[in-house]
Amino acid sequence: MFSHPSHNLSVGPLELVKGGYLCETVVAYTAYGQLAPDGRNAILATHGYTASHQMLASGTGTAEGSWAPLIGPGKPLDTDKYFIVCSNMLGSSYGSTGPGSISPATGVPYGADFPAITLTDIVEVQYRLLKQLGVQHLRCVVGPSFGGFQALQWALDHPDWVDAIGVVVSAPFMPPHDYSSLAGLQAELAGNPQWNGGRCPSLDAMAATLERMRLSTMELYGMNAVLTARGYGVEECAARSRAMAASWAREFNPHSLVVLLKAALAFDVRNRLNEIRADVLYVVADTDVLFPPDPAAQAAMARTRGARPMRYVQMRTDFGHSASGAGHALWGDSLRDLLEGC
Repeated sequence: MFSHPSHNLSVGPLELVKGGYLCETVVAYTAYGQLAPDGRNAILATHGYTASHQMLASGTGTAEGSWAPLIGPGKPLDTDKYFIVCSNMLGSSYGSTGPGSISPATGVPYGADFPAITLTDIVEVQYRLLKQLGVQHLRCVVGPSFGGFQALQWALDHPDWVDAIGVVVSAPFMPPHDYSSLAGLQAELAGNPQWNGGRCPSLDAMAATLERMRLSTMELYGMNAVLTARGYGVEECAARSRAMAASWAREFNPHSLVVLLKAALAFDVRNRLNEIRADVLYVVADTDVLFPPDPAAQAAMARTRGARPMRYVQMRTDFGHSASGAGHALWGDSLRDLLEGC
């Protein structure tokens, strides 16, 4: 199993774009490989909406799919060449400051009182983390789905820091979809009377609701096709999906779903793509219902001003939104070319 232990690091107080303030901000992360003496061989891998900084570890069962096949000696994310960092997003549920963290003002978890965050806030936390780790420059920021949003935001917020970005099963905005409806999410949570407008006395009471939501998400993301390709039968696929959903439901704070979805819905950089100077790899899957191939989005992404024309890959796959990990062979060589051309 190719995995590294998780670490936590405080990056100090944080003034948020929308006016909130965090007295202390902690970020959880994993790191692979060795940082070069000049601090310029680093890659930041960014994870999806409900995944974590263990996205690169073998054995992870996220609905978005593990990227373990992409990392290691001789692989596109080559640990003999690069120092690779994957950090848990601000506002998430796996060790970084988020709704499940203790509020200094009240001594209890923030919950529904966690302040609104943006992609710029998420990137700022990552920037501070990398600086503390000694990173001076990024060869690339690459990630799937919400991770693609982060890659784009990095190229806009820190243009002198980033050589290239990989935007995978993602887009420069959140396309409208029932799955990305804030009202729909809030209605699903409110369907459990224990939610009580977000003042749920025990998050354990939300586990069954979250597990049901997770099973629906995995079906939408194409996880059945992924498990079938791994040789599981129908009953085994169902059992594996239930186990993955139950595990996630025990770990993920439902308030994080709301906080991160609001940040995603506020993200739209289509009118700023001509500001991007980094080289761009843009990867989509033909069966992805969340970020389907979109000629308008492709044309917009082509307006980036990188040194080389945008690399575009459209995967033909049954894996849907889960294709970035499960279908790594369809685009991994393009990632390798992107990195070697930096």
